[in-house]
This record gives sequence, C-alpha cells and structure tokens, in this order.
Amino acid sequence: MNSKLNLNQGMIDKARTAASNIAEDVQKFIDQHTTVAVERTVARLLGIDGENDIDKPLANVVVDNIKEGGGLGSGIAYWMGNAMVDTGKSSQEIAEAVSAGELDLTRIPAHSLDEIKEAIDTIAEETVSKIKANREKRETYIDKIGDAKKPYLYVIVASGNIYEDAIQAKAAAKQGADVIAVIRSTAQSLLDYVPYGATTEGFGGTYATQENFKIMRKALDEVGEEEGRYIRLCNYCSGLCMPEIAAMGALERLDMMLNDALYGILFRDINMQRTLVDQYFSRIINGYAGIIINTGEDNYLTTSDAVEEAHTVLASQLINEQFALNAGIPEEQMGLGHAFEMNPDIENGFLWELAQAQMAKEIFPNAPLKYMPPTKFKTGNIFKGHIQDALFNLISIWTNQGIQLLGMLTEAIHTPHLHDRALAIENAKYIFNNCRDLGEEIEFKKDGVIQKRAQEVLYNAGELLEQIEKEGLFTTIEEGKFGGVKRLRTGGKGLEGVTKKAEGYFNPFIDKMLGGKK
Repeated sequence: MNSKLNLNQGMIDKARTAASNIAEDVQKFIDQHTTVAVERTVARLLGIDGENDIDKPLANVVVDNIKEGGGLGSGIAYWMGNAMVDTGKSSQEIAEAVSAGELDLTRIPAHSLDEIKEAIDTIAEETVSKIKANREKRETYIDKIGDAKKPYLYVIVASGNIYEDAIQAKAAAKQGADVIAVIRSTAQSLLDYVPYGATTEGFGGTYATQENFKIMRKALDEVGEEEGRYIRLCNYCSGLCMPEIAAMGALERLDMMLNDALYGILFRDINMQRTLVDQYFSRIINGYAGIIINTGEDNYLTTSDAVEEAHTVLASQLINEQFALNAGIPEEQMGLGHAFEMNPDIENGFLWELAQAQMAKEIFPNAPLKYMPPTKFKTGNIFKGHIQDALFNLISIWTNQGIQLLGMLTEAIHTPHLHDRALAIENAKYIFNNCRDLGEEIEFKKDGVIQKRAQEVLYNAGELLEQIEKEGLFTTIEEGKFGGVKRLRTGGKGLEGVTKKAEGYFNPFIDKMLGGKK
C-alpha cells in the first residue's frame, strides 16, 4: 500500500520493533506462570462440564482442589492425567468424584509422565479436532451462502434474556447487519467463574455461557441461510475468565471475540499479571479457531482526550499486534480497535479523525480494523447524533475499515430498540453504497492538515513505545500512560489466581494449537 499520508516507513518499522521487544519481555513472564483461569480452560477442553449442587462449575471445583493441595503449578493436565491412569475414569467422572469429596487429585499416587501425557493426549486431540472442524464449517458456510462486503455492519443486542436476544439478532440480520455482538451482563468480567446454562435475567446484557453461545449460533445460522450471507457472532473474551470464554466460543463456533491485552487491567481493575497470562492462552485458542479478535483501544478515548492521546491508541495497537503474533494469530484475524471520538466542536475535527483512520489502515493494511462510533459526545439530540454517525460511516468507507460498530442515534438515551438499529443500518448502507470507491479516488494534500496530523501521531507513538521498551510494560501501566488510568502490578482483582509453573508443567493445547512454537 502506497502511503497517502506520506508516513515514514522507517519510523513505522522502528515503532513495531519496539512493540515486539515489549511483548517479548512480557512473554518471558507469561511463559513462567499459569493462572486458575488457564487451568479451568484446560479442564473444560478436557471435557469437564456442568456444575455441582451449589451451582459451582466443575471446572472450578477441580482447579480449586488442586490449588488447595498446592499443586496448581504442575497444571491440571498433569493431575487429571494422573487420576485417569490411576482410576481408569473419564475426566468428567473424575471431576464429579472430586465434587462429591471422593477424590483428592493431589493425593493420588504419582504415575509416570509418559503414561499421564498419553492419557491426556487422546482427549486433547479430540477437542482440537472439534475446534478445527468448527473452523472448517465456518469456511464451508461462507463458501456456500456467501459473505458480506467489508466494512461488516456490526450491531449489539443486550436484552438480558438470551431468547429475546436471538429474536432481536435475527431481526437485525434481516435489516442488514453482518455481525451480532451479545453484550455481557454488567460486571460478568469480575466473576471468577462462568455461569452455566441458558440465562434470562442479565443486567444491561446477557451472561456469556456456553449454552447461550449455542442458542445464538443456531439462530444466526438459520437467519444467515434465509438471507444468503453468513452472519457472524461476537461475544466478550475478557475479564477473570478470559481463556475459558475463548474455549467456549471455539467449541460453539463464534466468529469474533473482544480480546484485548490491556483492557481488563485499565478499565476493570483486573491484576495485570493475571490478565497478561490469561490473554496469551485465550489468543492461542482464538487464533486456532479462526476467530477474529477485537481489541479495545477505543476505550482510551473515553477516559482521555482523543486529540492529545491519539498516539496511545496507535502504541497500544502495535503492542496488541505483537501479543497476537506471539499467540499465533495472523494479521487477518486482528480486529485492532480505534474510535471516532473527537469533540465535534473542534474545528476541522473531521480531518483529524480521517487522518487517524487512514493512518491505522496504512500501518495495519491486512487487519480487519474495528472502528467504533461516537459515544462520548452524544447528547441525546437524535438528529445531531444521526449526523455524527453519518460522518463516522463516511470515514469508514473512505479509509476501508474492516468492522463497523454502528452508531445509534439514541446513544446516551437508552439501549437500542429494533428501529434504532434499522435506522443505523440504513444510514451505513446508504453511505457505503454511494461512497464505495471514494478512497481510491482521493489523495491528500502534501504537508496538509491530514498528513501532518498522521505523521505527528506516528512520531509520538514511536517515542512512547521506545519509552515503554526501556521501562517495561508493567511500569508503564503503573504510571498511567494508557487512558490516563494507573494500576499497580500487585493491585487489582485476581492476583491470588496467578502461580509460577513447576518443573514438568505441561498444557497440551498450547502445543497442539501453536504447533509446538511455545
């Protein structure tokens, strides 16, 4: 791609190298640690399902049993494999026995590591094959019934009731939506377990459960066949159960997951050590499953100024890109995030927004960038709001964004109704159709406002990344360099769930899904 912004490729390469060094430094920490969420994910992938009589998931039951016995550092695959060799039982039967108080996994006599790995490998291979089959089924569906043009039109449903969500999702797809995101119930990211079964009473959204994923997947497949295009399903792979939700999504063929390396740290006060370990395994799963990840840089601009802090968005995108590459996610699955969030009263603000969006596309040409709508400066004036959304849509088609979360004219008033989504889709389709090739026809003035703005943001992002490279990511977060939010390395929620790996630790799914890279 030729740079319409006259960006300095050497400066881009230097910034990317700094981001790579930052990610590699953190990777050393990640490779030495595991968490309760990572081990619960392994439990789920080994076939452990359901909950006990007090609604505690069996994945939590077995991991808590190992943690209380001081064995978490060896990993659940070791302890489950050892129990399978000793008892001849399945992983589900062992989990039920632990729940009933009949087995203590860390007190079973130790068998040879070869026997343990052989017992685990059979189950792990079956699970990985199922996830691979889901990926292939998605590809077959798209070949059979067709795909939408980019930018994909992305809308949310958030009724709290999965059955109502399914009805609203089908209606949105019939109106023209290409991606349906089911907003999670308020504060689910702070739960250190995943609720079980279909749910009908969420708060501001619907609980992310495997059964809910299954219900919504079925509904979108049905409407996709009716409409003649594949409808993608998105949920939220973040919080204290980040990798577990990735596993559930892979097993139920979700297509997109919000999966940022830093979001939970900054905006949910989840401990940074916990999040950075969890995100790695979650991204390995998403990468293998063919799921597009969406990162959360748009959130920085809700807590800090979009003009002054634009470079932090680019710096975070570059860091997220490197974490994703470490986890085996190709560029084509990196929905790196940014947002149309400048104050509409700024003179020439549209030009600056255009510079930011074009810059992101030029620096990440193969990524299906996720562009977020104006929210911070929506006032409840639906007429002005609709115009703000129209300008946002214009920049998206002009700069060839990949995923367009549609703005709602009723933002700042209420959760969208069916007709709000219909108007948002109509707005976007009108502009996308009429301006489809606009970006191919227009060049930017040399050393004009747009070029200079993009070059300034790139320079500042490079400076920040070099500073982070020297200080380390943990220190940078403690100093509040992203989104103006400070977090302590030993603060936040979930630190007690982090532990150092013991000698002999193994996670069969990392080996199988990454092809032995780590």
